[in-house]
Amino acid sequence: MSQITAFVGALLIDGQGGEPVSDSVVLVENGKFIAAGAKATVPIPEHAELVDVTGKTVMPGLIDAHVHVHGAKNLNMAAVALEANELQMGRALQDLPKLINAGFTTVRDVGSHVAVYIRDLIKEGVVKGPRIKTSRHMLSQTGGHADIHMIPTELNIFTVCDGVPEVIKATRTQFREGADFIKVCSTGGVLSEKDDPRWSQFRMDELKAIVYEAEAVQSYVAAHAQGVQGIKNALEAGVRTIEHGIYIDEEGIGMMLDQKAVLVPTLAIVHRIIKEGHKYGVPEFGIRKAKSVYQEHIENMIIARKAGVTIAVGTDFCTCAPVEHGGNALELRLLVEDVGFTPMEAIVAATRDAARAMQMEAEIGTIEPGKAADLLVLNVNPLTDIGLLENTENIEQVYLSGERLK
Repeated sequence: MSQITAFVGALLIDGQGGEPVSDSVVLVENGKFIAAGAKATVPIPEHAELVDVTGKTVMPGLIDAHVHVHGAKNLNMAAVALEANELQMGRALQDLPKLINAGFTTVRDVGSHVAVYIRDLIKEGVVKGPRIKTSRHMLSQTGGHADIHMIPTELNIFTVCDGVPEVIKATRTQFREGADFIKVCSTGGVLSEKDDPRWSQFRMDELKAIVYEAEAVQSYVAAHAQGVQGIKNALEAGVRTIEHGIYIDEEGIGMMLDQKAVLVPTLAIVHRIIKEGHKYGVPEFGIRKAKSVYQEHIENMIIARKAGVTIAVGTDFCTCAPVEHGGNALELRLLVEDVGFTPMEAIVAATRDAARAMQMEAEIGTIEPGKAADLLVLNVNPLTDIGLLENTENIEQVYLSGERLK
């Protein structure tokens, strides 16, 4: 007979956005939730192992739908490209306990040449860490956001491709090398030197070819998309998630609603770059562009939220200061303070809706029977102050598929 674990007595936040349940019971068996609800409605099997969590809060493991598990020493991408992969792999492995300690049980890596291997090491049980899905390399046109402009082209660590035949080959190559989905850059960006976030990148036929190849293997495409036309191009091509979405307009919002696409704003990285980037070697052009976009970004996220667009938590954090892993719950606070989310809505954005962004809503993100038992036990109630999640001491226990990792 398999062991059933019963978490008894806590305030239950199940990730679905409804009212929390006091004096709850959550049952876990074989790494999955089998029941959850008020103690009066969930019978506890006689042989269950009881975990007394009276006075605490239980909730789903947090999900960061936009990270980089790449071991960068700083945010100067030219310097990153010139370092040995082995150094970056070693640093990236140190990120795993930081994420677990912060309550993040799943992350979506959107550009890294080492995350594929770290994901597989976690699956093998060689190391412990959050569940990882990765795009492997970002796809960029020549001179695009992921073509590192400051160095010779032959030293670039991402994948540059132009024209339909090349983008088809590049997409297929990412899947051959172990990618779970595809990340494409359909606009310029903040941390790329020679382009502008408002500039569109890749032609429609190229974007459609990338989406076709991803959907052919039952996967999807996430688009780095900041400028208004590049956002619309990506959506018209069939991209499933828009990353950043800085300059999105009403038409783009309407397209997102029609297509049930998910928006991942990543406010946290820009916030940190503006506040602390000058201390940690962020290039001047990156700080300048971050300052120029931030307020308009927030204003457009407010409009998108009010229109009903699904917004998921993503930080764009990586290994290095000022955006190192472990502080990822900052994004939830920014959604509350700057965009107008309630604490419950921010939690949903970091659980159920982040799982939707990853196309994993049937597997993770909420405390429901049949889903992976990713569970946090907190000594505080984050509904009273979402900023409490930023203090990792408030996160007492972390379970991944029923296994306690903290």
